[in-house]
Amino acid sequence: MKKRTHIGMDLLFEVDQVKAFVRQPDGSLFSWCERFRCYHHLIYGIVNENQSAVTLKCEEEEFQWNVGESLIRTLESKKIVKQIFPLHDEIRRKKLLGNWALNWWEFTGQPLDEVYSYFGTKVALYFAFLGMYTRWLLFPAALGLILQLVEFGSLRLLVLPIFFVSIIVWAVMFSQFWRRKNSALVARWQINYAFGGDSSFRFSGVECGSLQIPVELIKNQEMDKTKEKEAFQRFEWFGCLRRFRNDAIVILSIICLQLPFELAYAHCYEVIQSDVIKFGLTVLYLFSIQYFTRLGAKISMKLINCENYENNEKRADSLVYKIFGLYFMQSYIGVFYHALLHRNFATLRQVLIQRLLISEVLENLLENSVPYLKYSYRKYKIRSNERREKGSSQGRIQFTSRAEKEYLKPSYSASIGVELEDGLFDDYLELALQFGMIMMFACAFPLAFAFAALNNITEIRTDALKLLAMHKRPFPRAATTIGAWLNIFQFLIVMSICTNCALLVWLYDQEGKWKIEPGLAAILVMEHVLLLVKFGFSRLVPEEPAWVKANRVQKASQVQDICSKQLLRTISGGEKTLNYVKKTV
Repeated sequence: MKKRTHIGMDLLFEVDQVKAFVRQPDGSLFSWCERFRCYHHLIYGIVNENQSAVTLKCEEEEFQWNVGESLIRTLESKKIVKQIFPLHDEIRRKKLLGNWALNWWEFTGQPLDEVYSYFGTKVALYFAFLGMYTRWLLFPAALGLILQLVEFGSLRLLVLPIFFVSIIVWAVMFSQFWRRKNSALVARWQINYAFGGDSSFRFSGVECGSLQIPVELIKNQEMDKTKEKEAFQRFEWFGCLRRFRNDAIVILSIICLQLPFELAYAHCYEVIQSDVIKFGLTVLYLFSIQYFTRLGAKISMKLINCENYENNEKRADSLVYKIFGLYFMQSYIGVFYHALLHRNFATLRQVLIQRLLISEVLENLLENSVPYLKYSYRKYKIRSNERREKGSSQGRIQFTSRAEKEYLKPSYSASIGVELEDGLFDDYLELALQFGMIMMFACAFPLAFAFAALNNITEIRTDALKLLAMHKRPFPRAATTIGAWLNIFQFLIVMSICTNCALLVWLYDQEGKWKIEPGLAAILVMEHVLLLVKFGFSRLVPEEPAWVKANRVQKASQVQDICSKQLLRTISGGEKTLNYVKKTV
């Protein structure tokens, strides 16, 4: 196992050289992810090394433990071992409950180092992103409240473009400063960018993560160099074409199947007069699309399994893009219908309020109540079975160990792609859909930023409580960034520039305050200027803080000096040996 040393290099760990390796922020030698890898290796590394199979017996059942098989895998296949999962550390869990999950006084403040040491990098980065996003939301939330409470009269048409420009600059600055915070956290936690989030990547064998290189290309060492190059290029380009085909399948499915369904819902919402029926239709719609989305997710998983990627991190990013495409269509097409086709801003604001309130409140209720209900039902079912076996309906049955209690809790898993993603997928998806909703229709409903800020302050605590009390302790997953989600946020910023410019055009046209030709030209100029601002700020603000860069450069220089001196000593020693041999001869 490789670990970070004090000079910045990741070297194979050796016990007798323990002082050369960097310790964790809490003082421990190994991170939670590294300890879990050791546990996993020890547990699943028990294999039958005998010359023949071993007969094992459990109660009245006998079975064979074959040569070379893992003992735990054999016990799992026979249902003797039900599940292997990490237990919560009760002392640290209660400490985190007190100073994090139940600490409402700090609003967005979080003990990120403790979260990292307890849950690992990926969970800690999510909460760092959520906390920073919520803090930054306070500025547009204040602007939105001012626009909602203050009557600007005829100046409102002048104030809205100023608000829109401020929001775009805010979003661009947020994304850039998050990159800086991300690199600072990774440097503080001594995580190496070079190895990414997939520690299983191996380029020396037949399998490189999930990149399945044909065996004949590896084994045939005598192949002509030209033919070998052509074979690898053919394999590479066929993989690209396969990914392009799968992306085209997803896009066409969205256009041909999901788009008519979404437009039908939007049209029904527009023509129905009763607010009660509209509200009921929205609730029914939100429940029904869950089924279609899960179906699309299963299809996407099958398509991704046919694709070739360097590692699981790339596969997970591809899955994120495909699933977000489905959610993007179902979340925004109805809003686009009201905004761009009917130009009914009263209905648009009503739809945005319902989407924000219903979807976010419903999500919070479901993600916190469903795990508890599952746990209660499983506990009730087990106790009922035990009472039935004992023939007694009285007395409370106690669980013999904490492991039994935690086994009944649901796992922190994603709604799709369990082997690639954990429960953070759904949490990131919720944030991305919220960001798109408040950004792309900012001019129509500025108060949405205040709703989002209040929701996210609650989200920090409820998500923490969910991880600490409602679910099993999640398996640690390595990561250096938030992955594809940052690219999705960047995409939504560009989309918001286009949609808000269109909203301003139709809003001004409805008010009759301008002439369409010069007004449209002014909006188009503003759109292009904002796009330039977006890409300009991306270059203006460094993605890496100066102290992180200086520290990295200094350590790289130290590594180069040490390697140079070691190489010179090796060369000098080799020359002395060669001269001695010559003299002897």
